[in-house]
Amino acid sequence: MFEAKAAGFLYCTSPLHMGSGTELGPIDNPVQRERHTGHPSGAGSGLKGAFRHEASARWQDPDLVTVVFGPDTDSAHEHAGAVSFSDAQLVLFPVRSLRASYVYATCPTALARCRRLLSLAGVKEAQNWEIPEVSADGCVVLDREGLCQQAGKGGLVLETFRFALAGGSKEEEALQTIAKWLAENALPTGNGELGTACAYFREKIAKHTVLLSDERFGHFVRHAMVVEPHVRIADETGTADDGGLFYTECVPPESLFVFLTMASQERRPR
Repeated sequence: MFEAKAAGFLYCTSPLHMGSGTELGPIDNPVQRERHTGHPSGAGSGLKGAFRHEASARWQDPDLVTVVFGPDTDSAHEHAGAVSFSDAQLVLFPVRSLRASYVYATCPTALARCRRLLSLAGVKEAQNWEIPEVSADGCVVLDREGLCQQAGKGGLVLETFRFALAGGSKEEEALQTIAKWLAENALPTGNGELGTACAYFREKIAKHTVLLSDERFGHFVRHAMVVEPHVRIADETGTADDGGLFYTECVPPESLFVFLTMASQERRPR
């Protein structure tokens, strides 16, 4: 039985490869994707391994690492760790925009799942989120004048697609509440080095979050990923291996994921 829960966020500052998904088409190393939504995701076991690695380096206390995360693989049968992680779910995805470089796109399903996870973690503000509805080819925009054509009266252009403005002040206020909360809680704040470095991106999330339909958001998270070519290096020569070209799919920088951390009493035999 878990006795404590907390939500965490993953904000990408560089292309992130969370493999391995199903190899289809020209992509040799695709990212993990959820079966039902097609959204990029991060397995909870992978998160746990990454946090364990970081904790081992910082704590310099193998016994404490074992208590919190469980024994190494060879001794995993002895007992479980005290913490567990949910899969990381996509909340915001950067999409190239005709204006303002890019926007933080999201959709009703992504926001509803984020609200549910935050509610499980006891975040009361998220329980009151009202998630607007949006038509298939429409969008809810917070900064109409900055993002849209014709002095804010025209549509929003993302990649090669034009979206009609949908919703009124009620929908925009609901989205603004969510975007402002994410800006203040998903990224570091304060006057420290990291908080200062993230100030621009906090402001951009609060201003340039855009709500798309589930269908259109699903298109971008499938077809607007980063695909990097790599060349296999031969061990013998240290140079490129003939025929060793392969392609790796990555989640783009500025993507935001949410996950749940759950903690229980230690399970190590006494």
